[in-house]
Amino acid sequence: MSNSVIHNTARIGKGTRYGNFCVFGKNASVGAGCLIGNNVIIHEGVLIGDNVRIDDGTIVGKSPMRAANSAVTKEQELPPTKIGSGCILGTNVVIYRGCEIGRKVLVADLSTVRENVTVGDFTIVGRGVAIENFCKIGRYCKLETNVYITAYSELGDRVFVAPCVATSNDNFVGRTKERFKHFKGVTVGRGGRIGVNATILPGKKIGADGLIAAGAVLTTDCPDKKIFVGVPAKEFRDVPDEQLLDNQGWEE
Repeated sequence: MSNSVIHNTARIGKGTRYGNFCVFGKNASVGAGCLIGNNVIIHEGVLIGDNVRIDDGTIVGKSPMRAANSAVTKEQELPPTKIGSGCILGTNVVIYRGCEIGRKVLVADLSTVRENVTVGDFTIVGRGVAIENFCKIGRYCKLETNVYITAYSELGDRVFVAPCVATSNDNFVGRTKERFKHFKGVTVGRGGRIGVNATILPGKKIGADGLIAAGAVLTTDCPDKKIFVGVPAKEFRDVPDEQLLDNQGWEE
C-alpha cells in the first residue's frame, strides 16, 4: 500500500497482506501468507517465517534502551530478530532485537520479549507478560496473564506459570557493588508449575514436575516432583503420580 514504508531491500513473501502505515526496514524478510495489521513496524534485518499473524501496533526488532546505571542491559551488537512460521503476535506487542521465537508461538496483546531471549515452539506467552533479557523459555510452555520473568532465567519444556507470578534476580535489592557478581534469575525444570501470584526469589530452582502453590514465596530450592506451599514456602508433599508430566500422554 502507498501509505506504508517498505525499504528497497525488504522482502515480502507471496500472499502476505499488510494494513495501513506499516514500516518494513532494511533487509527485513517476511515469509509467505502472513497477515500484518495496521501501524506495524518490522525493523532492520528481522526474519519472519510463513503464515505469521501480527496484529495492530506491534513492533518487531526494537533495539534495547540502556539506562546509565543499568545492571543487566549491555552495550552489544545483536543479531536480527527471528520469528518462526505460524506464530501469532497480538496487538501492541514489543519484540526486541536479538530475540528468537520458535514455531507456532502465541505472544498475546501488550506483551514484551527482550533481547537475548529464546522462546521454544508452541509456547503461549499470555497477555501483558514481560520476559526480560538473557532468558530461555522452553517448548510448550504457558505463561499466563501478567507473568514477570526476570532476566537470567531459564524455563524448561512444558512449564506452566499462572497469572501474576513474579520472579526476581537480585538478592541485594539494588544496593552495594557486590550485587553485580550475583545476578541470577530462576530456573524451572521440565514440567514445573507455579501457582497464581506466587513469588520466586533470586537464583531459586524448581525441579522437574515441581509445584509451587498459589501465593507462595519460594526462598529455597524445590526438588523434583515436590509441592511447596506457604510463606515462606515449605515442602508439603509429593506431586501425585497422575499429575506427573510423563503420565499425561502428550506428544513431545
